Amino acid sequence: MAVASAAPGSLFCKQLLFSLLVLILFCDACQKISLRVPSHLRSDRLVGKVNLKECLQSASLILSNDPDFRILEDGSIYTTRDLILSPQRKSFSIFLSDSQKQEQKEIEIELEARGKKVFRKRHSKDMVLQRSKRRWAPIPCSLMENSLGPFPQHVQQVQSDTAQNYTVFYSISGPGVDKEPLNLFFIDKDTGDIFCTRSIDREQYQEFPIYAYATTADGYAPEYPLPLLFKVEDDNDNAPYFETKVTIFNVPENCRIGTSVAKVTAIDLDEPDTLHTRLKFKILQQIPDHPKHFTVHPDTGVISTTSLLLDREKCDTYQLIMEVRDMGGQHFGLFNTGTITISLEDENDNAPYFTETAYFTEVEENRIDVEILRMAVHDLDLPNTPSSKAVYQILQGNENGNFKISTDPKTNEAVLCVVKPLNYEVNHQIVLKIGVVNEAQFSSAPNSQTPTMCTTTVTVKVKDSDEGPECQPPVKVIQSADGLPAGQELLGYKALDPETRSGEGLRYKKIRDEDNWFDINERTGDLRTVKVLDRESKFVKNNQYNVSVVATDTDGRSCTGTLVVLLEDHNDHPPQIDRDVTICQHNQDFALLSPMDPDGPENGPPFEFRLDNSVNRLWTIEQKDDKTAFLRAKQQLDYNIYRVPIEIKDRHGLSAKHVLSVRLCDCTTPSECNLPMEIRERDVKVAKVILGKWAILSMVLGSALLLCALFTCFCVTIKKTAKKCFPEDVAQQNLIISNTEGPGEEVMEANIRLPTQTSNICDTTSVGTLGGQGVKTQQNFEVVKGGYTLDSSKGGGQQILESVKGAGQGLTDTSRYAYTDWHSFTQPRLGEKVYLCGQDEEHKHSEDCVHSYNYEGKGSMAGSVGCCSDRPEEEGLEFLDHLEPKFRTLAKTCVKK
Repeated sequence: MAVASAAPGSLFCKQLLFSLLVLILFCDACQKISLRVPSHLRSDRLVGKVNLKECLQSASLILSNDPDFRILEDGSIYTTRDLILSPQRKSFSIFLSDSQKQEQKEIEIELEARGKKVFRKRHSKDMVLQRSKRRWAPIPCSLMENSLGPFPQHVQQVQSDTAQNYTVFYSISGPGVDKEPLNLFFIDKDTGDIFCTRSIDREQYQEFPIYAYATTADGYAPEYPLPLLFKVEDDNDNAPYFETKVTIFNVPENCRIGTSVAKVTAIDLDEPDTLHTRLKFKILQQIPDHPKHFTVHPDTGVISTTSLLLDREKCDTYQLIMEVRDMGGQHFGLFNTGTITISLEDENDNAPYFTETAYFTEVEENRIDVEILRMAVHDLDLPNTPSSKAVYQILQGNENGNFKISTDPKTNEAVLCVVKPLNYEVNHQIVLKIGVVNEAQFSSAPNSQTPTMCTTTVTVKVKDSDEGPECQPPVKVIQSADGLPAGQELLGYKALDPETRSGEGLRYKKIRDEDNWFDINERTGDLRTVKVLDRESKFVKNNQYNVSVVATDTDGRSCTGTLVVLLEDHNDHPPQIDRDVTICQHNQDFALLSPMDPDGPENGPPFEFRLDNSVNRLWTIEQKDDKTAFLRAKQQLDYNIYRVPIEIKDRHGLSAKHVLSVRLCDCTTPSECNLPMEIRERDVKVAKVILGKWAILSMVLGSALLLCALFTCFCVTIKKTAKKCFPEDVAQQNLIISNTEGPGEEVMEANIRLPTQTSNICDTTSVGTLGGQGVKTQQNFEVVKGGYTLDSSKGGGQQILESVKGAGQGLTDTSRYAYTDWHSFTQPRLGEKVYLCGQDEEHKHSEDCVHSYNYEGKGSMAGSVGCCSDRPEEEGLEFLDHLEPKFRTLAKTCVKK
């Protein structure tokens, strides 16, 4: 928008007057605005501010018909010179024009000089019944920042309608009165005029909320406190400034046009969102100033590039002197400057190059790990960065790997070294081609080609020297047959003198022969076997046996070579197999036979398996593949160890017979098979013992004689033991033959009773015991399998009571004992035993008896039985967790059911 002011006597003034005339004739008038201003107005000071958009929304032309005032686009009215207003009112007009809509508007401005008004006191008087507008109400008020006075300066007047009826006194309170800043405002208590005592800084105080009060002399308040808000109008008294006075930014060299470099920001302390804080940025100067590489967006402050010629190698730093101005960048706006430094980041747009096009050097033959040459390069890129650090490569001439090139990190030079000895007799001179690049990839500059690798040549001259014997090749291979006997000659390792190309004068010595197979001829180096060569030896790896030899000349110089004896395989080993075989019937019914042949593959599989005829009725063998076979039992066999003879042949028919020890178990894995040692030892003995015909005849005759002797003894025994026996039917239910193993009846009380008379029971020489043998036994009660035996030493004979069913039914009744005889035989002896037990204080005689209350030592797993146990025992079933394999099948069957 254009803001114009009239200048008398100029052409522009005439055009302005003509425009005003047109606007006056054709424009419409807006509302009239009155402004109260000081009587003295200084030049270029704000008079007031009007809202232009209320009159015309978009005005393209703003004019004032009074050259003493200029109007800004935001409606601010400024004086163009010092003015002194007369007591009369001064008025002028603002003309607005919209060229697009062809509209014109006029705003009439009336300026009224502020004068001091005198109010006289009012006393109580008669009420006047007249309706008027209420004056005790908030009135908008604004104060100009940095006002020049004169002070005290009138701000506003408050009046109460009750002043017509009462004598009213006015007072105020709040910030600027009785709060900070103190004494900035005061009020005339009689007239209600409010005054300001000094200028105000809006950046410190934006507004003042105060309260006005109206009271009578006796303290009565006819009005509520009146809130007043004094807003401080901003004056453009703060220039914008950059946050940092000197700022550094980076941008890559060779970047494209429009690349954003950075964004600058500035601060203005004036009122935001006004023309006072509308900032514009501008580049005042670029150092160096040619050519222009940068521009700045005036509103956002974004700096961008305008050229493709940013080359760090020509200029690495640019300085921009920048300006920031408020008031939308108008010439009367306040401004400030700052310095922006832009550094260019290096790109690898320059290839390194050697200082010389060709290099020459020399080195003695057979020298290793020696530096022979250093080469320097130049690079325009930034030093000590990946864009300038050199990487060297040997492009040609190092096919044998004799040289190595590296970079010195301190000097960036190429260091050429010999890492493998050179031979003058083979090559007198070597030409190397060497190239150099950077650690970083090459990048091309605008309108230019990408840099390429720089190369140079290095000529290396090999110097001759007197050297020792030469062992070439380092490893020599000779062939020999497997099983070669001792005393055979083999061609040995031959070394040469490189000067004479012959082996005369060299002496050979063996330095490595692990199994000591050979002797070496000191002069010729030939080998002589001292052992039979065995390909299957543990010292042979991949059919090769190594012998290391050192050759020494007359000056003591030596070289070392290795002689590899390659053994040709011979079919001298039959297939071998592990003889311990286990078949777990619970898992599978066969065993997998996997023999091994120490010979090579050409003398090994396929194998042929064959069973001995003696075991064909029990076992069968099935070929699985060329290397393995299945061994199965033809029928159900007992769990045991069996001997199974078997023959295995290789592909050329070389065979061996093996006797397999096959363990047949009820197990899941072979490790669980635990056959008794008796079975194993018995089986071994049976397998190894072969009886002849005379031994068998002797065994038969001996068995016959033994049977005759036993038969004779049996007949004599029957005759002597035919005595009286107790009949089964006369036992009167005291002795009963029973085959049941069930529990007996519970015994509630003991059946043994102590005798009342002891004098007629036994004499002092008769002592009996219950059991097998006694110390002073005169009568023995012996329990035998199938019956009871009564033995009495007094009668001088032996009496037997048998309880075999049907055994004594053929005998006469006179030969049997009656129950009375049995009772008379046992009663005295049992009574005597019980009596002695009761009389003995040390209980020696009672140690044979069973006592439920006595500790009997470590208990058994079965526990106590019957009436001998007074307390319940635990089940004791822990042994079920450790059953043998044969019981697992029963257990699993029970679980399945």
